[in-house]
Amino acid sequence: ATTLSIQRLNRLQNRLELLLADALMGKTRVVLKEQSETYIDITDNLTFLENGQEFIWSSEKDGYNHLYLHDVAGNEKVQLTSGEWDVTSFYGVDAKGKNFYYQSSEEGPTQRHVFAASLNGNFKRKLTQNKGQNSALFSKTNEYFINRHSDANTPPFISLIANKGKQIRVLKDNATLKEKLIAVNAPQKEFFSFKPSHGTSLNGWMIKPTNFDPTKKHPVLVSIYGGPGSNTVNDSWGSKTQIWEMMLAQQGYIVVSVDNRGTGNRGRDFKHSTYKQLGKLEVEDYIETAKYLGKQGYVNAARIGMYGWSYGGYMSSLALTKGADYYSMAIAVAPVTNWRFYDSVYTERFMRTPQENAKGYDDNSPINHVDKMKGAYLLVHGTGDDNVHFQNTVEMTEALIEANKQFELYMYPDRNHGIYGKNARLHLFTKMTDFIKKNL
Repeated sequence: ATTLSIQRLNRLQNRLELLLADALMGKTRVVLKEQSETYIDITDNLTFLENGQEFIWSSEKDGYNHLYLHDVAGNEKVQLTSGEWDVTSFYGVDAKGKNFYYQSSEEGPTQRHVFAASLNGNFKRKLTQNKGQNSALFSKTNEYFINRHSDANTPPFISLIANKGKQIRVLKDNATLKEKLIAVNAPQKEFFSFKPSHGTSLNGWMIKPTNFDPTKKHPVLVSIYGGPGSNTVNDSWGSKTQIWEMMLAQQGYIVVSVDNRGTGNRGRDFKHSTYKQLGKLEVEDYIETAKYLGKQGYVNAARIGMYGWSYGGYMSSLALTKGADYYSMAIAVAPVTNWRFYDSVYTERFMRTPQENAKGYDDNSPINHVDKMKGAYLLVHGTGDDNVHFQNTVEMTEALIEANKQFELYMYPDRNHGIYGKNARLHLFTKMTDFIKKNL
């Protein structure tokens, strides 16, 4: 084999080419081109078949992320998957080159299932039957896969499954954790949706307090991330943070999460709607969320707060500034506060350069809206953060001081974006819990 595949993307990340290069002769030729008015997401789905003459490629060109079969002459032969849903992972092709395996959201944006289908289109089979989130780790021959399943109220269940869908062996059932959750009367996560004024329904989940009293007005903590193509509203177990949120619910808080416009698994247009204006539509949706929650008889509309980390910290900072009339408290951990400070390959994908889109950068930077802030604000950052640099929090701090706004600042020496190590994580979550109890 002397052929090398090369993917070439322009700086604006809206023009992509796949080239095949002859490694001996040094000659290249373009076999596939894609153009977008916004941006193109790069995946690792490119897979060449054993015959060396065909390959599988994923694209959002029809509005949803789907798989396509191409030949090396430059022809698209067939669209392998289609529908108003996204392929969320591609696992590969079997040893005979007949069937392919993938994960998708075709049973709803909160759901993930693993499927097998034939390249000739003759059959398709769902390999995972349990509602919720299913992922797969296939063997080299694709005869078997390790399935990780969970749902909103069930910890991960890990099993070995044959490629026709039959369970062979249970590897981990998390029975002990399930028993402990029952023993502490852990509250359950419920799903809901609502239609904001812009007309596009949004999905959410809610954890209500144990022994919930609908006649009582409860404070609400909105827990979010909100970044492009991401999701927090999944029918899946939420690991350590979910345990913390359950604890808050046991103490009388309603905990909520909502997937705003710009998040994933609802097609290209929903995801790309925030292009060139990160933060704008998202915070509008969180204002709509607060309005919706405030109308529920069991919510205290004057006590709605938000917690977020990284992009979520950016969201919570905007919620307390641009959404100051609706949010009374916010915690921002390691937040982006100005996209001019974040790495160019990520930022320019969604925002283009500051020279091209200065207004997009400035209008939705919480630094430029600190004068609106009224509520309680906890700002947290690790000084060794090599992802969202500490500069973001320093600049936000300076803006708050100049605006004469009182707030709480907490920094963790030499900790990176995860704020781990030497008791830092326990210290941080204790700090956040105390702040919520005091201010919400």
